[in-house]
Amino acid sequence: MNPKEMRWRQRFENFHKAYGQFQEAIVAYDQLNLLEKEGLIQRFKYALELAWKTLKDYLEAKEVIANFPRDVIEEACRCELIGDGDTWTEMLESRRTLIYTFNEERLNLALYQIKGDYYKALSQVHQRLQNDFERK
Repeated sequence: MNPKEMRWRQRFENFHKAYGQFQEAIVAYDQLNLLEKEGLIQRFKYALELAWKTLKDYLEAKEVIANFPRDVIEEACRCELIGDGDTWTEMLESRRTLIYTFNEERLNLALYQIKGDYYKALSQVHQRLQNDFERK
């Protein structure tokens, strides 16, 4: 196995763990208190960071170069690794704005997006990469 292939596989293992923790929080959402919901946001940000970096490493293993998050999203769409590039772009923007989310309205909007479209987008990529991971 070449080093680039090994790297994306190692990165996927970390993404897989982060995604699992994120998924646990999504499943338990209705029972979470405010502090735990803030923890859900942190799990989302961590899973998203690992997701795009895993996609980057995966693309590099396939000899596709994309260095920045937006480039990775664009190439991942082109290679049909992700289905909705607009949602991924939104997620990247949310990652930055969630750092400064101090009012309840913004927090609730972020949580709504995370448990809806963002969870679906991360799940789709996780499943797609897991299928490739398990093939070899």
